[in-house]
Amino acid sequence: MQNRSGKEIRELFIEFWKEKSSAHYPSFSLIPDDPSLLFTIAGMVPFKMYYLGLKTPPSTRAVTCQKCVRTNDIENVGRTARHHTFFEMLGNFSWGDYFKKEAIAWSWEFLTACIGLDPSRLYASIYKDDTEALDAWRALRLPEERIKRFDMDENYWFMSETGPCGPCSEIYYDRGEKYGCGAPDCGVGCDCDRYMEIWNLVFTQYDRQKDGSLAPLPRKNIDTGMGLERLTSVVQGVDTDYDTDLFMPLIRHTCKRANINYGTSAKNDLSVRVIVDHIRAVVFMLSDGVLPSNDGPGYVLRRLLRRAARYGRLLGFEGEFLCEYMPVLIDTMGDVYPDLVENRATIEEIINVEEARFDKTLSQGMDIFDSAVKSLRSSGAFETGGENILSGDVAFTLYDTFGFPFELTCEMAFEEGINVDKEGFDKAMQAQRERARAGSKQKKTSLSGDIYTELANNIPATVFTGYDKSSDDANIAALISGGESVDSIDESDAEFELVLSATPFYAERGGEVGDTGTIKTDRAVIEVLNVTPKGGLSIHSARLLSGTVAVGDRALSEVDDERRSAIRRNHSATHLLHEALSRVLGRHVRQAGSLLNDTFLRFDFTHHEAMTQSQIDEAENIVNAQALANTLLLVEERDREEARSLGAKALFDEKYGAVVRVVSVPGFSVELCGGLHVRSTGDIGLFKITREEGIGSGTRRITAVTGMNSLKTLQSNSALMSRVFGVLSADETNIESRLENIIDENKRLQRTIKEAQAKELTLRAGDVFVKKEIKGLTLLTGKFSGASIDSLRELGDGAKAKHSPVVVVMASVQEGLDCALLVMADDAAVKRGVNAGSLVKEATVILGGRGGGKANTAQGGGKDAGKLDEALSKIESLLNAV
Repeated sequence: MQNRSGKEIRELFIEFWKEKSSAHYPSFSLIPDDPSLLFTIAGMVPFKMYYLGLKTPPSTRAVTCQKCVRTNDIENVGRTARHHTFFEMLGNFSWGDYFKKEAIAWSWEFLTACIGLDPSRLYASIYKDDTEALDAWRALRLPEERIKRFDMDENYWFMSETGPCGPCSEIYYDRGEKYGCGAPDCGVGCDCDRYMEIWNLVFTQYDRQKDGSLAPLPRKNIDTGMGLERLTSVVQGVDTDYDTDLFMPLIRHTCKRANINYGTSAKNDLSVRVIVDHIRAVVFMLSDGVLPSNDGPGYVLRRLLRRAARYGRLLGFEGEFLCEYMPVLIDTMGDVYPDLVENRATIEEIINVEEARFDKTLSQGMDIFDSAVKSLRSSGAFETGGENILSGDVAFTLYDTFGFPFELTCEMAFEEGINVDKEGFDKAMQAQRERARAGSKQKKTSLSGDIYTELANNIPATVFTGYDKSSDDANIAALISGGESVDSIDESDAEFELVLSATPFYAERGGEVGDTGTIKTDRAVIEVLNVTPKGGLSIHSARLLSGTVAVGDRALSEVDDERRSAIRRNHSATHLLHEALSRVLGRHVRQAGSLLNDTFLRFDFTHHEAMTQSQIDEAENIVNAQALANTLLLVEERDREEARSLGAKALFDEKYGAVVRVVSVPGFSVELCGGLHVRSTGDIGLFKITREEGIGSGTRRITAVTGMNSLKTLQSNSALMSRVFGVLSADETNIESRLENIIDENKRLQRTIKEAQAKELTLRAGDVFVKKEIKGLTLLTGKFSGASIDSLRELGDGAKAKHSPVVVVMASVQEGLDCALLVMADDAAVKRGVNAGSLVKEATVILGGRGGGKANTAQGGGKDAGKLDEALSKIESLLNAV
């Protein structure tokens, strides 16, 4: 067998199936068009609609090398030979074309003739009752003893409880005795590493009914999947996927940086494998538009990045290091995935920001974790066989305050022989959600057909004529009411949906809102409220103003052109803004979302810090200079790769076809865009940024206005300033100094008040504290009204100087029912086991709040001051237990 690179194997697979008349599709995005999945987890996911029969494939045969991410067993990554988060799946597909006989024969041909695997080391498994697959393998003269028959649990594939399903046949490679377990019954299906599954051929031929029965599908399909990393390890004759040339350049970089040798330390090897696996996943997720967040795909991204960063610290890495892998990844994979090259600056920017943010809290979080582990060990639980459980509150603090994903805390605890109280963590998390009134945004729905899918299969796609027209004649192709197709609508003021054979109304997409306007027939007047795209159809949300409308009626559509013109201005302005930001802030800037309506534009972009006023001004100046130049826009259709070669910007997570629409401001910007635009930049009018803000890790948002809306904004601001001048008896020449004087005077008065409060408290110190002796400890407790924390801290310092060992507990009831709590302990008290942070944490729970801190000083508060006495009693009881 010839030793081949992973790159060669990928190319051979694609070319082999192209020779079998399969259409080659470049890898689809890691973010699928399927609300039931966070990521693309298999090669068939982008084709799911074809398997469900909801769409007709443009070609009956296909081949892909699909980027995939699976995260169901992240904790095993690095610990086993073949667990990965990111991997490439080689797949060939057929819809109503070739079936079992050809799929099996061609897979055998590829593995033996093309790749050169030894046929005597190949085995196959089949579903026990699948005689067709059995005959196909027999035709290849595969010995009976190397055809293994298994039950439905092992060799049957189901998409869901109902729907397409079918038997499968898996191909195994015998790696030799040295990889076996030595058991007498070791064979295909054994858990050891000897017989390795390399390819799964799924024969989708049945439709499972609700009663569990299997009805034959009218069109039989093929879906196969083979991991590139796994096949490469077989071809290259190495022990693990990590030993292949797909990973070794990354591993060599890691080992060189850490000054270690791979393969000499199991602990170091684990760290190395985790880092190189996770950085692949992180980079490809970022390249496909995933941004760090606290839920959904963004949470998985953040979890992987921080897990990699933590393992880097275990190798002795300090500071940010993950971006160092970008040149290695681009060198090994950039030719296959050019998005890595195009988005490099953005990817590096986001990784650096996210890693730096985690680095700031990593050491503090590790101190909290180590302290909790030390406390567990000192409690004697390890020695007595008690429950070694890390508090859910500690895990939540690590998550909420220090950014440790819960799974990372669990993994660190596992390394220490400790479990984590997940129930306690979930309870703390739920309490936080209730406080913030933030529910989960993740929708758990499945992909299935609906009325729009049914219509899309029965009527032609809507022709959009709105690039050149704001009115047009067409036929009413469909009417929808109550989720069902109807023939007519005659109820006045009824809201419904309609489809036209052709429409000038733009359907909302890419952040641009849909058009509004009217539709008139000989018998009806209809108001169009919005337009949305559904599977090639433009769905017009409408209200019947008068008359009766029926399918087949001839209709005149008229777009609200004044509103559309305002939207056009805002859309074209975002293109100018995008380029302006790239020039002002750097080429890492990428669009991360937008909203374009008739009153304002909102533009989200990747950047790590707030823009300065001078940067905002510079971006505004660049956009307005382009508007004044009054340059004619150039709009044309081009091949996608040709557009890329022109440097056209693309929406970060948008999916584009082979032919794309390119919108250019000659000499300034080029973008892929299907939206509506002005004829020339001068039509935009005045451009004014009204707000710049952060909306997430590494993501900023600009809100701006154009045209007459800019004038309205300036007029409103001018009127506001006139009122401010009147209130402050100032004008534009002295308003700044007037405000500074007012602020300085306010600060002086605040200091005077605080000094007076502190002086009064100090003078009354002997009266305000209740003194108790507890097992040789002095407890001083004081309750105050409206005192600041600074005043209490100064008072506490004075009290500590007069007693030892001493614990000072001070509570200040603010306006309403808010209560602040400050606990201070001197060094002598801490040596005796007092921990101010623990005291505050327990007491503030009673107050309906939270708090914490160090052993000497801690503070917190709550909303229920009515339970202050109970909270103070809790502290006293805790001190009694020290």
